[in-house]
Amino acid sequence: MNDSSWGAPPSAGLRGPGGQGTSPGYGWEVPTSSAGPAHEVGEAAQTRPMPTVPHAGGDSGEAADRDRGAARLSGPLFRDEREPQPGPRPPAGRPPTPPDPAPDPASADGGARGAGAGQGKKSAGRNLRAAIGVGVGLGVIIVASLFIYKPVFVGVVAVAVVVGLWELTSRLTERKDIRVPLVPLAVGGVAMVVAGYVRGAQGAVVAVALTALAVLVWRMTEPPDNYLRDVTAGVFAAFYVPFLATFVALMLDTGDGPWRVLTFLLLTVVSDTGAYAVGWRFGKHPLAPRISPGKTREGLLGAVSFAMVAGALCMQYLIDDGVWWQGLLLGLAAAVSATLGDLGESMIKRDLGIKDMGKLLPGHGGIMDRLDSLLPTAPVVWLLLVIFVGGG
Repeated sequence: MNDSSWGAPPSAGLRGPGGQGTSPGYGWEVPTSSAGPAHEVGEAAQTRPMPTVPHAGGDSGEAADRDRGAARLSGPLFRDEREPQPGPRPPAGRPPTPPDPAPDPASADGGARGAGAGQGKKSAGRNLRAAIGVGVGLGVIIVASLFIYKPVFVGVVAVAVVVGLWELTSRLTERKDIRVPLVPLAVGGVAMVVAGYVRGAQGAVVAVALTALAVLVWRMTEPPDNYLRDVTAGVFAAFYVPFLATFVALMLDTGDGPWRVLTFLLLTVVSDTGAYAVGWRFGKHPLAPRISPGKTREGLLGAVSFAMVAGALCMQYLIDDGVWWQGLLLGLAAAVSATLGDLGESMIKRDLGIKDMGKLLPGHGGIMDRLDSLLPTAPVVWLLLVIFVGGG
């Protein structure tokens, strides 16, 4: 080991009491001697130098003169002490590189609608090939069931509701220890969707009330601790997932129902696509940095612009008695509700400390990560279509 690799050169030694020379060691001062190394050159590999104990006599001045030129001892004093190893040192004049900050689990949700806001290098944050493939596959299933046989589409909606409830309640249990009764929620959720399609709005309202009552009663079978917390979360889940999805069934139960549902789906998808494309390319100003740092104001403008154009085309060519200017308003409302729905689920995921609600859909996350913007948009589109062209 090179003796000069640690510490200062020999001339930097300190002077101890009585004029004795000292040399900086590892946490203590070691007296040095002018006698040089106490071993031959050939023995350097086998024997470590031992310190020379100074005499307590009156020749301290002579010893000090000898100490000025003595070689500094290095290394531990005993063989069983471990010698510190020098680590890599940064280049001269360059400060050490700070460690990378920990990633935020909620900052990349949903593709970010403007991913890379404030970042030098933009990234999609997900496997785009898998996301596109899964999206196209789901689109084919939905459109085929929608136009071939309506009850099959109602079944697709019911399955999505049950899976979404399972994801939501599972995350609540894992992250917050909130035990929501899943069985009454799943049964009631399917009942809401079917009742909305078969019996209309009145049937859906009755199903919602019965589902909430079932959650209250089901939770009574367990200890009363945290009863209010659990049933509150259960009623919230009932309204957040199946109740909002029921408006899709209400849209379907009309003469041009499949076209209304297709318009609703197109507006939401186009809004998300416009927000992502514009935000990824031009996004610089965060929209809601405390909720979802990746979403930008430019992305919101892209969502509104794309959705308004799509709304005008859909109302003009797909909806009976629809007018293009109605589509502009419809697209604007759909873009705003889709963005708010996305932010709402981002708020839930941030509170839970997760990035996705599930892993069922490669490139997308879970079912709830795809329903986040669809669910709140369904009642908005249903209501505006009833106002513009009626509920028949």
